[in-house]
Amino acid sequence: MDTKILEEIGLTQSEIKVYLTLNKLGSARAAEIIEKSGLQSPVVHRAFHSLADKGLITSIEIGKIKEYQSVKPERLVNIIEERKEKLLNIIPELKQQNEIAKKRPEARIYKGIKAIRELWSYMLENSNEILGYGGAQKSVDLLGEFFWDNFHIKRIERKIALKMVFHQSLKSRADVLNKKRFTEVKLTDNDFEELAETVISRNKVAIIIYSETPYGFLIEEDLAARSYRKFFELLWKTAKT
Repeated sequence: MDTKILEEIGLTQSEIKVYLTLNKLGSARAAEIIEKSGLQSPVVHRAFHSLADKGLITSIEIGKIKEYQSVKPERLVNIIEERKEKLLNIIPELKQQNEIAKKRPEARIYKGIKAIRELWSYMLENSNEILGYGGAQKSVDLLGEFFWDNFHIKRIERKIALKMVFHQSLKSRADVLNKKRFTEVKLTDNDFEELAETVISRNKVAIIIYSETPYGFLIEEDLAARSYRKFFELLWKTAKT
C-alpha cells in the first residue's frame, strides 16, 4: 500500500504504522501493537495519544487492560475536510494581507539592451494606455527597428493607445508613428535630456536612460504614477500636432 497520502494529510511514520497495524487487527492491546508494528513502546504510546487527538483511534478498558481500536477509514477524509474548512476560514485574512502587500511601492532596475526590451514588454503586458515623453532617437538605435515594429504590432492588436511627446528634432519619427492606429505623437520645443525617456501606464512609471549600456528604473506606485501623469497632461496640452 502506498502510504504517502497519509503523510500528506499530516500523519507521521510512526502514526501510520500504528494506525495500519490497528486497522488490520481491528482491536488490540499495546503489547500486541508494539510487536506487530516493530516500534518501541514509547513511540507507540506517543502515537496512541496523537492518533486519538486526530480521532483516528479509540480505546476501551476491560478491567485493568486497555484495548485500542481504529475508527472507520472514512475518518481520514474527514481530516481533509476539517483542514479545508480551517483553511477557508483564514483565506479572507490572507487575501487582505496580499492586497496590502500589492499596494506597497515597488522599484526595480533594468540594465542592458535585453533588460530594457523586457521593461518595455512588461509595460505593454500591463497596460491599457501608454503615455510618455522624451522619445530618444537612441532608443531605436539600441533596441532596433525590428523590436519596435513588433512592439507596435502587439500594441495595436490589443488596441492599446499610445500618446507620446517628442522634441521638435524627432519630427520625422513622430510622422512615422502617427500613421499607425491607436497612436498619437505631439511635438514640443521644451528641451528633454536627449538620452532619457519617461513612460507611464496605470500605476507604473518607467524612466529609461539610453546610454551605451542602457538602464531603466521602474516604479510601481499609485501616487508616483498620478504625479507623472499630471505632468504629462500639462505637457500634452501645450504640445503641437
